[in-house]
Amino acid sequence: MARDIGRVSFYDQINSNKRKSVFLIFIIILVIIGLGYVIGMAYGGPDSAFIFLIFATIIAIIYVLIGYYGCSGMAIATAGAKQADPRQYKQYYNIVEGLTLASGLPMPKLYIMENSQINAFASGRNPQNSIVCVTTGALEKLSKQELEGVLSHELSHIANYDIRFMTLTAVLVGMIAIVSEIFLRSLWFRSSDSNNRGNAVFLIIGIVLAILAPVFVQLVQLAISRKREYVADASAVKFTRTPTGLIGALKKIKGEHINPQESKKIGKAIAPLFISNPFKNAELTSTHPAIEKRIEILERM
Repeated sequence: MARDIGRVSFYDQINSNKRKSVFLIFIIILVIIGLGYVIGMAYGGPDSAFIFLIFATIIAIIYVLIGYYGCSGMAIATAGAKQADPRQYKQYYNIVEGLTLASGLPMPKLYIMENSQINAFASGRNPQNSIVCVTTGALEKLSKQELEGVLSHELSHIANYDIRFMTLTAVLVGMIAIVSEIFLRSLWFRSSDSNNRGNAVFLIIGIVLAILAPVFVQLVQLAISRKREYVADASAVKFTRTPTGLIGALKKIKGEHINPQESKKIGKAIAPLFISNPFKNAELTSTHPAIEKRIEILERM
């Protein structure tokens, strides 16, 4: 007798993964506080940690804001995409227009990327400044319903402000990387006679944390990215009221052969934006959940 694994509500899936995303952000914040405290104690007190954190915050925010406000332009340039002609890609425009009317989103700018792989991405700091891009492979290989599923997934990223959320994550992860780097480099200029036994213990703990913390929070950042993909899948079902199209598209993506040369054209910098990871990474080090898991959850909706 088959085991009933039960149905999944897209509302529950959206709320659950949003909560998990926030919890993972909280973990990163705890790492920042812990790292700052240990560094401060290693240098004689919390004032040093405060200076480290302020300096790292300024650098991280400047770095990320440049990427945040220029994210759409950089993504389009990196992908080598061109704005889609409404007359040539009438179905593409019609599907997105229908989805924006259903979801209440403004119409994004639409782009085409020359690539035989089935893929798509969305970018933009808010719905009013958003873009959607699909590959020529997606337009050629997907049915209208499957393409609608893919495009509803991408519009969900826009509706859920995922670029803004991942920017916040990047700021926090960047702070940890910068604090760790500054601390480790400062050890070259630290006089050995300034240590007492208590400071030496914190110094050793600080070195270990400065080496391990950036790696750990990068893994947490990847986990957050995967949670946002689950949210976008569930939100796509909310928009279209059926998971059939997105399931069909994901099955085709899973079954297609990945051309390494075409993956290189995409570039790893913008790979997290796509509906599926163009590179075959292990899930722990991937920005996307396994396609099999995504399909299994969608089939239960």
